[in-house]
Amino acid sequence: MNGKWVRPSGGSNIIKNNYKMPLKQKIYQKHQSFKDFKSFLKVDIASQEKRVIAILEQYLKNERNHVLASALKALKEGETKNSFKINQYIADELSKIEDCDVTRYIMNRYRYDVFPKTKELDKYPPYLQIEPASVCNYRCVFCYQTDKTFSGKTGGHMGFMKFDLFKKIIDEIKGNIEFLSLASRGEPMLCPDINKMLEYCRNKFLGLKVNTNGSIMSEENCRMILSGGVNTLVFSVDAANEKMYSKFRVNGDFKKVYENIKRFSAIKNKEYPKSRIITRVSGVSYGDNQNMDDMIKVWGDFVDQISFVKYNPWENVYDAELNDIKEPCSDLWRRMFIWFDGKVNPCDTDYKSTLSLGNLEENSISKIWTGELYENIRKQHLDDKRLNVSPCQRCVVL
Repeated sequence: MNGKWVRPSGGSNIIKNNYKMPLKQKIYQKHQSFKDFKSFLKVDIASQEKRVIAILEQYLKNERNHVLASALKALKEGETKNSFKINQYIADELSKIEDCDVTRYIMNRYRYDVFPKTKELDKYPPYLQIEPASVCNYRCVFCYQTDKTFSGKTGGHMGFMKFDLFKKIIDEIKGNIEFLSLASRGEPMLCPDINKMLEYCRNKFLGLKVNTNGSIMSEENCRMILSGGVNTLVFSVDAANEKMYSKFRVNGDFKKVYENIKRFSAIKNKEYPKSRIITRVSGVSYGDNQNMDDMIKVWGDFVDQISFVKYNPWENVYDAELNDIKEPCSDLWRRMFIWFDGKVNPCDTDYKSTLSLGNLEENSISKIWTGELYENIRKQHLDDKRLNVSPCQRCVVL
């Protein structure tokens, strides 16, 4: 690594499927990117806020902690410039957290929500995204898997994470990072060691999320997710009928996914009635005909939440036009991405790792997060020089 960023040569081979794409948006606010969100958990936001305030006040009588003190002040004063508050999404998570873990949760939630605004940095990222597999069995129209220079067998980007590397990551972050996802460029359930990975995460984190397209979900997978360390399971489903689903989720089988989600719900209710896991069907808001009411009718009996997230045109960032966005990307202070081979990247929009910051075979997560290469990118963004960094100068994410 020498710290230079060069635009990749050549272009992306994007699959076209005659579906009308939405108009290109100027910017994409990645934080709290829900366009629509529905919860069936019936958790009262005000009650959770009152609970958190009481626990923080009691804790801070005996302990000094500037992050928790800032969180308490924001919650008591209401709207602040840092906009830290408990919304429905956070309230649902808090409802699954024991009182003894609330300070831990708020400490990490505040870092995730606020540090990217204040540009604060500590030894570890607030959020870690680990990729068990870059391989995917789908070619969704809004995903970079449609780029054959990425998903092709000869590109060198496809593979599965080895368990020894996964174990090394988990051993370092336990007690240092509470929020992480097992997902990124591919389908995590394709990883041969996924069940072993889930088992190793048991009782280690407050916010472990797994994202899956739901196409590969054996009963063994279901039970491991429910008995392992998963706090949130997200099924990526964008439609309430087979015709629309097939347009978005190319190679997907709507009926199979429906039955898999239905079976997971049945196993959860029958065998794990006390499970604290939150389940969600989440889709990309991509077409005019997507409807939350239809989603509720089809999926509402099987999951705790349904959401649509805003579409981000990340399937072709290397071919996108240069833009004039100068605001720093929030991910530089919010999350780190670790690919299947241990390569570290500051974002997943740069899916071919132009900005790669090193490899965990040689460095620790903390050393890379606070290291010179990461700081160099942050400084470029802070100094209004985002246009000097590729592919940041073609990306619309803030």
